[in-house]
Amino acid sequence: MTLDQLEKGRICRVTGFSSGCEDLVIKLREIGFAESDEVELMHRGPLGAQPLCFRLNRTLIALRSDEARAIQVDAQE
Repeated sequence: MTLDQLEKGRICRVTGFSSGCEDLVIKLREIGFAESDEVELMHRGPLGAQPLCFRLNRTLIALRSDEARAIQVDAQE
């Protein structure tokens, strides 16, 4: 599952990154995403579109859908 598929209010754990674009993976790591971090989808843009707002630790981060799609996650029950 990728981060852009997460339902609002659901918590997941980062399991890895897609290898399609190394520059994007570097950017995501620089803003704080790392394996085993817990992430929660807080808000979706108008009509369920972008931007997507996530809580990562105690920080809110907005990502485009294609950026969130590069983050592999495991949804928690």
